[in-house]
Amino acid sequence: MRSVEEHQQVVAGLVRARAAVTMAPGDALGLVLAGDVVAGLSLPGFDNSAMDGFAVLATDIAAASAENPVTLPVTDDIPAGRTDTQPLKPGTAQRIMTGAPLPPGATTVVPVESTDADFSASAAQVQIRAATKDGQHIRRAGEDVAAGTTVLRAGQRLTPAALGLVAALGLAEVSVLPRPRVLVMSTGTELVAPGTPLLPGQIYESNAVMLAAAVRDVGAEVIASTMVGDDVDTFLAALAAHAGQADLIITTGGVSAGAYEVVKDALGGQVEFVKVAMQPGMPQGCGRVAGVPIVTLPGNPVSALVSFEVFLRPPLRAAMGLPADRPRITATLAEDLTSPAGKRQFRRGVLGFEKGQAVVTSYGPPASHHLRWLASSNCLLDIPRGVDKVAAGSQVDVWDLSTS
Repeated sequence: MRSVEEHQQVVAGLVRARAAVTMAPGDALGLVLAGDVVAGLSLPGFDNSAMDGFAVLATDIAAASAENPVTLPVTDDIPAGRTDTQPLKPGTAQRIMTGAPLPPGATTVVPVESTDADFSASAAQVQIRAATKDGQHIRRAGEDVAAGTTVLRAGQRLTPAALGLVAALGLAEVSVLPRPRVLVMSTGTELVAPGTPLLPGQIYESNAVMLAAAVRDVGAEVIASTMVGDDVDTFLAALAAHAGQADLIITTGGVSAGAYEVVKDALGGQVEFVKVAMQPGMPQGCGRVAGVPIVTLPGNPVSALVSFEVFLRPPLRAAMGLPADRPRITATLAEDLTSPAGKRQFRRGVLGFEKGQAVVTSYGPPASHHLRWLASSNCLLDIPRGVDKVAAGSQVDVWDLSTS
């Protein structure tokens, strides 16, 4: 049997990053920059007021206090967005709003709270009851970003704050590593769509829903999520309908050793079907169909999702420039466990902390159809191949599923 590590390398060799694309910042959340972002302008772009108040000369109000206010005529009104400010004359004030451009000649802003002004209406004069220093309550041009500064680096993930900065710099597009486009296909004549009455021998389709969600959780794009029966012609027709739009095809089911293995029957010669020394998820396959990489996963739901975690999540994340692996920690095992010695076992578990130490307990049976237990677990215990018993108190490797 092929080792997990060998199959990981084969699959990783199939999944490649797409060429960088440009897109609007509003569409780029969570993507990784393909190039540096250099500021083409300064932020702020002009000196502006940090407060609602009055623009004045600091020397004119140096002696102002509550007991001895300084009264100045108000000669102009400056709302945010005004583009035609007039110079401030000594001995006068101009009413100014937060973010509005500072008039030429002004050296400070007095907050409205330090005056007698009712800011809901303009007034001919204002009493200033506290002095402010030169430069106080003024945002200087370029104090956040100077034009020509590299503000974001290639390889940086675009967060809401980063996208806000991109927009503030007036950039209509950014160059990013795009999301891989993934086709998900679930196979099996026994499958019916949720909401449809079941006949004897039928089950509700869950793998396509589950794997499409896993693809989106990684950050990739699902172009289609389809369900087909165990008929080669139907399978190939569904594949042909969508494969041309995909960077990767994922199938589930139809890869075991029984009869009616539709994926094997349809893709023999194009896909290498192998047994991987792991539990769950032994039957695997990968190759190319019409030039498009395809990875064929087993049909049992736990096998399918664990296989996605082990083989597909890392290269899909890497193709987008994101950290590939789940966080991995060493935890103390709370119970005795057995494992098939010839296989690397990925056991569902619950990870917690006791007195600051990581402790893990296996959760549910190891069989590949027990989806309920995987849905309620928060980690995978990684038991190495060649180990058949692990004693309580041992240190074990754990994949933390609760974080990316």
